[in-house]
Amino acid sequence: MPTYLTPGVYVEEVDRGSKPLAAVGTAVAAFVGFTAAGPTDDPTDPEGLRPRLVTNWGQFEKLYGGFTPGAMLPHAVYGYFNNGGGNAYIVRIPHREMPKAALPASSGDTPALDIVAKSDADGLSVTISVPDDAPEGSFDLEVKRGDDTVDSFSGLTLETVATTVNDASQHVQVATQVEDATVLPETGTFELAPSAPVPLQVTGTEFTGGETDRTGIDGLVIADDVTMVAVPDLITAATKEDGSIDMEMWQAVQMSLISHCERQANRMAILDPPPNLNPQQVRDWRTAMMYDSKFAVMYYPWIKVANPAATNGNRTIHVPPSGHLAGIWGRNDETRGVWKAPANEVIAGALDVSTLITKGEQGVLNPIGVNCIRPFGTRGIRVWGARTLSSDPSWKYVNVRRLFNMIETSIMEGTQWVVFEPNDQALWQRVKRTISAFLLGLWRDGALFGATPDEAFYVKCDAETNPPDSIDLGRLITEIGISPVKPAEFVIFRISQWSGGADAAE
Repeated sequence: MPTYLTPGVYVEEVDRGSKPLAAVGTAVAAFVGFTAAGPTDDPTDPEGLRPRLVTNWGQFEKLYGGFTPGAMLPHAVYGYFNNGGGNAYIVRIPHREMPKAALPASSGDTPALDIVAKSDADGLSVTISVPDDAPEGSFDLEVKRGDDTVDSFSGLTLETVATTVNDASQHVQVATQVEDATVLPETGTFELAPSAPVPLQVTGTEFTGGETDRTGIDGLVIADDVTMVAVPDLITAATKEDGSIDMEMWQAVQMSLISHCERQANRMAILDPPPNLNPQQVRDWRTAMMYDSKFAVMYYPWIKVANPAATNGNRTIHVPPSGHLAGIWGRNDETRGVWKAPANEVIAGALDVSTLITKGEQGVLNPIGVNCIRPFGTRGIRVWGARTLSSDPSWKYVNVRRLFNMIETSIMEGTQWVVFEPNDQALWQRVKRTISAFLLGLWRDGALFGATPDEAFYVKCDAETNPPDSIDLGRLITEIGISPVKPAEFVIFRISQWSGGADAAE
């Protein structure tokens, strides 16, 4: 309390009302997989493996190189933005070694430098020159793609070339340098071979990654705002030499993804089934995998899209649907709200599905949580399912789980001011008013079921929920009940003959 010593009029600001509580974002995706290249502008992450936020396709192309053969992640990201997705985190998994050129020393056969392409090596060349007026021990380096100069460095030395080039160039990097080299590289132009990069074997461990290194799926712990995660490149990593799918690896990676989402408790795993399965095979596979999680969703079948990376004349490709569905979730949240089931929505960019599904076949898949994608003629290719992979009826629908994710995160972030406040009746009332006002707004928007607010939700924070022994432990307990809206999954019209007149039904 202020101390008053001088007579006069004083004005004080008193904070007694409820605090505003805003809904958090619900449509931020994360994609884990393979890319053509990686960001090189962070010296603490030279390989570009840590989660990186992108807000549009152009930014993704600049950082990760766009479409490339053998990578599904670019197609997933493109489908995500094309279907209305907003922000997305990219987690790159190294899967190939790029072509490189060894620049020979000016005397002897020992290479002085190894120059490696950061992305597409086609048409790239490196020119080493020593101008007449160059200081002793220095040289110039120029990178060209065809006839166009894309990078130029002057006054380099053997001590500075690696740091200078790697920090500034978006096209090449100095991979190795002969220790204690004293001979400059030979002058001339050296081509970076445009041959295909050497594939690297990728295991489930690389996909899982680690929290400490901020890599893989577990590296997404630092991205608090992520609400949906997909791993579209399992098909590339799990395909064996004979063309078969390593189902154990497929399951292990997806189980890691589900476990991550369950631990974070604020995001959903969007799973892809293996390709080229008919409905019966998908049912058998779903049963064998034994997934049971309210934080996981699965869509089937794969979809056909245009393939800008095609080199053999085939301009279409079948891709896993997770990226496109993540975009639909974002579009649905923006236009309707997270409480509306992201189903009966057209998939933008989908040309066809890999497998046509009948109504009867979906009747087998829908009860076990496999959401089907089906073409409906002039109505387009649509998502025709909105279930999670949970056996708990309370969490059967995707929109219910995501609504609770949003509400829980919003309350957690919007009530941080309560911590260390005096735990008394005044605080209980402020907390109750704050949360009630937030839920009232959701009810008015149509997120909660009930003709009145009392039917839609309740907030209890009083002496009953906060007895003296709980207060002594430093706890403030608030009980919240919410009645979410659920989708009209089965629309039934009962039609009968009616003779009219006095016997008309009420």
